[in-house]
Amino acid sequence: MPRKAMLLMLGALAPLNLSCNLLVPAIFIGEHRKRVSAEFDKLENHRVAVMVWTDPSTLFDYPYARYELASYVFDKLRAEMAQRKLAIDLVEPREVEDYLQKKIGTQIDPHALGQAFKADYIVYLEVLKFQMRDARLPQFLRGEIDASVSVHDIHADPDQLSRYELAPVACQYPEGAPLLINATNAPLVREATYRKFAEQVARKFYEHHIDL
Repeated sequence: MPRKAMLLMLGALAPLNLSCNLLVPAIFIGEHRKRVSAEFDKLENHRVAVMVWTDPSTLFDYPYARYELASYVFDKLRAEMAQRKLAIDLVEPREVEDYLQKKIGTQIDPHALGQAFKADYIVYLEVLKFQMRDARLPQFLRGEIDASVSVHDIHADPDQLSRYELAPVACQYPEGAPLLINATNAPLVREATYRKFAEQVARKFYEHHIDL
């Protein structure tokens, strides 16, 4: 083939190759993102309280765990709902914790808490596992929190469903090898675990995207 003809042919193919290359990243990204609907989408325009239960042994080792978990979920849920312009009236975690402190020794009752704070819904988190050190190697850090998640409709009629069971959450940080504990990384691991837990809980209540 003459050199001139070959150059003309390559020139004609160049825009096609360029357009194909430009499409590859968009297609690649699109196939690795998935839109996920809210598990429970009724919190908008309602008054909501986050209630956390932990067993006494957890509170013995981490006295503020209940309040801290509720606060992280509160902050994440409020921020994400505001970003999506979804109105929500959240009860301050400190008020909920003060209420629970006064109820030590009595049965945890989400419905009673809802009535006390004039809430429409209670997001109830029952922590089933809470640890910040590797169970087999206590000199290593690995945060793990597992919890059941339910929503209580305080104003449901007697013949209506008043408790909605959502999928449980289970988070771990770091996901890879545990970290050897030192003077500075213990609080950082705990904070990272709390943030991961709060994200998993909060996103149950709004549409979001996940990486595949």
